[in-house]
Amino acid sequence: MTLALTALQGAYIVAGLLFILSLAGLSKHETAKRGNLFGIVGMTIALIITILAAVGGVDAVGTAGDRPGAGGVGLALILVAMVIGGTIGVRLARTVAMTGMPELIALLHSFVGLTAVLVGWNSFYEAPGAYPGIHYGEVYVGIFIGAVTFTGSIVAYLKLSGRMKSAPLMLPARHLINLGALVAVVVLMVAFLGQQHHLAVAAGLLGLMTLVALLLGWHLVASIGGGDMPVVVSMLNSYSGWAAAAAGFMLNNDLLIITGALVGSSGAYLSYIMCQAMNRSFISVIAGGFGSDGAVVAGGEHDQGEHHEISAVEVADLLKNASSVVITPGYGMAVAQAQYPVADLTSKLRAQGVDVRFGIHPVAGRLPGHMNVLLAEAKVPYDIVLEMDEINDDLADTDVVLVIGANDTVNPAALDDPGSPIAGMPVLEVWKADQVVVFKRSMNTGYAGVQNPLFFKDNTSMLFGDAKERVEDILKAL
Repeated sequence: MTLALTALQGAYIVAGLLFILSLAGLSKHETAKRGNLFGIVGMTIALIITILAAVGGVDAVGTAGDRPGAGGVGLALILVAMVIGGTIGVRLARTVAMTGMPELIALLHSFVGLTAVLVGWNSFYEAPGAYPGIHYGEVYVGIFIGAVTFTGSIVAYLKLSGRMKSAPLMLPARHLINLGALVAVVVLMVAFLGQQHHLAVAAGLLGLMTLVALLLGWHLVASIGGGDMPVVVSMLNSYSGWAAAAAGFMLNNDLLIITGALVGSSGAYLSYIMCQAMNRSFISVIAGGFGSDGAVVAGGEHDQGEHHEISAVEVADLLKNASSVVITPGYGMAVAQAQYPVADLTSKLRAQGVDVRFGIHPVAGRLPGHMNVLLAEAKVPYDIVLEMDEINDDLADTDVVLVIGANDTVNPAALDDPGSPIAGMPVLEVWKADQVVVFKRSMNTGYAGVQNPLFFKDNTSMLFGDAKERVEDILKAL
């Protein structure tokens, strides 16, 4: 059994290293596939070795054979659960469009949170062992993080899928409500840790805290508007990681602790980067973001002037005479599934000697890296897909900029209007180009709920309609 324990610990080390290599690979377009492969291999090793350990009763942090194995019936139940979950996962992966990925990821985060809650309650009813205080603390924190992650992710899913309004829920004294909930959680924790020998009382306190945490998670994300949803998805990713790490402590599983810590810390850092890209503090996003349902708000289009419309044929003429073109995609491109004709347009223009590049804002779409994934899916070369900081200085020397479905990320009000909800947010300064063509379905605002002065500038033209159909019309005209 000592050999089995050594093999288990060694396999966990290998899997942990593969997860680290996976994160490193995902940091660049060119190595993303390899990073995914490392993650798949690492998770396969982790699943197989954990199942074998459970069947054999091997504990990675204890001594082999100090607990009963799952046996044949336990193994059968595990395999049945894996087949059911795997079938659902494969079906979702094959049928969910890229536009549905943000809400799918939010839903998956909710599963991690719910798992942490269930593991916590199961651990609570097990024997605390030699360190009851530490064990009860692990259980309490794990259930709290899991409950907040569960309901918060459900709300994010409902908002991203359109089943719930994206406008923030503005309850009176909402900050005091959140603070009061946190204080109640701390008070309940102190009381809970003092009731280790009274199971019924401890269970009641734990149940009360679970309810408070579930309501807190719901209110936290419901108070965040659609404009901050990319940060929310990243934040929930971090929460799910810490929930998994908490479950690892409760289950005495080193690899689950390592994996959860990797996901939690990387998600937290990504949230920080996203907040920087929006010129917002992480605390301000959590405390109550901004956002609307995309309807024109006060100070709408009539206060800005008149917009100028353009046809697809006229856009084709502009592109024929251009030497440099920059395309800035947004969520509208994803909704229209226009990435494939956009890739065809890019290939045709490059074949004619036009310098075509893409400018990607860090929070474009509803998911970090959303636009990058769409363009990679359409086989757009990695080397012409540039981040905002890499492309902004070149926009003044660009002949034509095509804004396809972007809105808040190209809004000059972020720089010119100190009173705007997006004031100070770094944006793609597309208006500096000679000509700007904006692809939109209507004059509605973006998720921040503010009008975009770009649409009314003299060098901007509006091409209305479905982005995919309009790009295909331009291709025909070319």
